[in-house]
Amino acid sequence: MKFPLRILLVEDDELFRLGLTTRLQQEDGLEVSAEAEDGEAAIELVGDRPFDLVLLDVGLPGIGGIEACRQIKQQQPNLPVLALTSHFQKPLIARLIEAKAQGYCLKGIAAESLILAIRSVAAGASWWDSTATQEIHAAFQADYPTPISEQPPENLLTRREQEILALVAKGQSNQEIAKILYIAPGTVRVHVHTILQKLDVRDRTQAAVLALQKGWVASDFLQ
Repeated sequence: MKFPLRILLVEDDELFRLGLTTRLQQEDGLEVSAEAEDGEAAIELVGDRPFDLVLLDVGLPGIGGIEACRQIKQQQPNLPVLALTSHFQKPLIARLIEAKAQGYCLKGIAAESLILAIRSVAAGASWWDSTATQEIHAAFQADYPTPISEQPPENLLTRREQEILALVAKGQSNQEIAKILYIAPGTVRVHVHTILQKLDVRDRTQAAVLALQKGWVASDFLQ
C-alpha cells in the first residue's frame, strides 16, 4: 500500500466534510489530497490526478453517488471506492455492487471503524457495514437453497482472500502469510477481518475449521 494514502473525499455537506477531513488527517499514512462537492467534480478530479481511494457520499446532488461511482470505475477500474451514506436502504447494496464499489459504511460509524474500512479497501479487501453484510447473506440464502457456509469460496471471497484463508487454515500467522505473499502484515490483518465478516465467523480458528470442513484448503488457491 502506498504512503501516504491519497484520498479523494466526495461529500456535499461542508461541515461534515470538514470534520471528516480533520479527523482523517490526524491518522498516520492518510491524506485527504482533494475534496469534491458533487459527482461531476469527483469524476473530473479522478481524470486529472492520482488517488489511492475515493471516499464517496451516496446522496450527492447532480448525478448522485451511485452514477459517480460507476463512472469513476469506468475511468479507473483499479481505484477503490468506499461509499458513505446516512440511511440504509436494501436496494442500495445491489446498486453499489453493480457500480463496483468496494465497500459501504453508514455515516455515524465510529472513527476507528471507518479508518479500518479505508485501510482495508485500499489494501484490496472489501468492507460492508454490518447491516449490509446481513443483507448480502440474506441475498445468498435467497439465491441459493444451500446455506452460505456451503457455498464455494469463489462465490464469496476474492482470489487474495481465498489465498489467505488457505494459509490461515494451514496454521500460518499473519507475519508468515505476509512473507509468503510478499505483502505487509497490516494488509493481511485487514484481509482476515474481511474474511471473518464474509464467512460470518467469530475468529480465524472458526474460519480455518470451516475451510477444512469444506475442503477449501485442498483447492488450487495457491497455484
